[in-house]
Amino acid sequence: MPDKPLLPEQSQPEKPILRGAVVIEAFARSLPLSPGVYRMFNAKGDALYIGKARQLQKRVMSYAQMARLPHRLRRMVAETTSMEAIHTRTEAEALMLEANMIRKHMPRYNVQLRDDKSVPYILVSSDHPFPQLLSHRGPRTRPGSYYGPFASSGPVWNTIAALQRVFQIRNCSDAVFAARKRPCMQYHIKRCTAPCVARVSTEEYGEQVALAKKFLDGKSVEIQQQLAEKMQEASARMDYEVAGNFRDRIRALTAVQQRQDINLEGIIDDVDLVAGYLDAGQACITVFFFRGGRNYGNKAYFPRHDQEMELPEILDAFLGQFYQTRPAAPEILLSHDIPDCDLLSEALTTENNRRVQITTPKRGPKKRIVDQAIDNARRAHARSMADTEKNRQMLEKITELMRLESIPERVEIYDNSHLGGTNALGVMVVVGAEGFQKKHYRKFNIKGEIQAGDDYAMLREVLTRRLSRGINEEKDANSDENTWPDLLIIDGGKGQLSAAQGVLDELNLTIPLMAISKGPDRNAGREWLHFTNAEPVQLPPTDPLLYFLQRARDEAHRFAIGGQRTRRSNAMLKSALDSVPGIGGKRKKALLLHFGSAKAVERAGISDLMKVEGVSKATAEMIYNYFHEVK
Repeated sequence: MPDKPLLPEQSQPEKPILRGAVVIEAFARSLPLSPGVYRMFNAKGDALYIGKARQLQKRVMSYAQMARLPHRLRRMVAETTSMEAIHTRTEAEALMLEANMIRKHMPRYNVQLRDDKSVPYILVSSDHPFPQLLSHRGPRTRPGSYYGPFASSGPVWNTIAALQRVFQIRNCSDAVFAARKRPCMQYHIKRCTAPCVARVSTEEYGEQVALAKKFLDGKSVEIQQQLAEKMQEASARMDYEVAGNFRDRIRALTAVQQRQDINLEGIIDDVDLVAGYLDAGQACITVFFFRGGRNYGNKAYFPRHDQEMELPEILDAFLGQFYQTRPAAPEILLSHDIPDCDLLSEALTTENNRRVQITTPKRGPKKRIVDQAIDNARRAHARSMADTEKNRQMLEKITELMRLESIPERVEIYDNSHLGGTNALGVMVVVGAEGFQKKHYRKFNIKGEIQAGDDYAMLREVLTRRLSRGINEEKDANSDENTWPDLLIIDGGKGQLSAAQGVLDELNLTIPLMAISKGPDRNAGREWLHFTNAEPVQLPPTDPLLYFLQRARDEAHRFAIGGQRTRRSNAMLKSALDSVPGIGGKRKKALLLHFGSAKAVERAGISDLMKVEGVSKATAEMIYNYFHEVK
């Protein structure tokens, strides 16, 4: 969204700019000529900008020289009412602190990386005699070997599936492993050698794990040769079933090696490739992860930035934030030279405890790979812009259909879900020109005294809580993001529409409102659109606007059903053991594994309870008395 100038030269006086410049200059005079991070705040105490400097005083003082500042920074100075600074030992330390604080506070005038998800890894555990192969996100606290990062979960699961076909390592949890009495389906389809029921020895299974680790370390050619030799040996002794098994594993290994999205010529080690493309005021940055010469996937990012910024500046700010939560490869290839290349290399070297080299190839195989990555970024940018344009066209059609005064930037869709009146949940999803804005989705656990299945009362509670909160939290006029709804869409018919309008009337709010009800026999394509001050409308089944509204409604329904299932699953996982005093997670797990269910624990005698590992006589008596004491 383009920034709205807060100080047009024709209508606004220079007084706010001068006032901000005075604040900045006075603050700068108190700063030393040493490295550090500075923050600018507006009158509400919100961070406007966070920056780092080798010499704090000189850098901050430069903002007071108004004639040299671009329009974007003049607006920032005009809003500045106070500043803070943190001193660091080195500029590299300041760079990493700056990136960390930007991710935390999301200042308006900084480049903002809007994807804060942890990256997935493949983990081969080492805390069990028979290691497990699994996908992992978050802190790497569990003992084992981690391989990655991968760009997304898709390549992780594809690789795990291939590794299971080739090396037949288990992926079941330790609890499931301990409870098995006979091989599961994974064994019968040759995805696991069933160590849970001793169909393979510890030594043989260890060889499988060692081969899998070799493959993940990039030694796939060596492994392929070993498998080929074993296949030939089995064939020579006419053991064709075993030979066929090795043949299938070799084919699976070849398939995962061929699953590449970009030419790997010139890359044989661990490399991160970061390429950017800028057009129409929006940058797209694509990151490729190569480990052991293999492509671990790529992902496109669309950081928020000012339209006046150039790509090298955006790329520079992006990298500092990107590597806050991800380890950097020993070599990082960039599509463009960045201002703080040497400084970022020094900072990442310190953070990763090994040398990290950042280069921008100018010729040769690596330059060709970078050019391919730039083309990937350009294509992702084009797709994003096309999707944005389609969404904007649909929002324009809604504006025309409902005769709104302006195109809605933020549309909120509401739905409810319950199971026989229990685990009731209301949800809100948000859509705009950029598509579904998942970080703004909200779940509302129904708290009021509501009769089972009363959808109208559930809707009234959800809308009242959401809109009341919006009223109480004063809208931030300096924010680029619109957090107030321009249009409300309700999944339902006239009754739901009336309930929603009642909430708006009670809160004295005027927000356009629409409800979508299913057609005859709940057929998709025959929906009715209901409005407060107009007759219902039924759009043609082939109308693109109807498809857009169906997608929005279905997304709300999906989110509601998913949230309700999660609540139901969490409730089912609770048992009577949760309320037994002195029984923690470890003992609870041991009891459930031994007896099979909480009910069986309740019926057990003291001598039976004492057979469970970790349960003493005193603990057994306490558990028995809890369930059998007359209350």
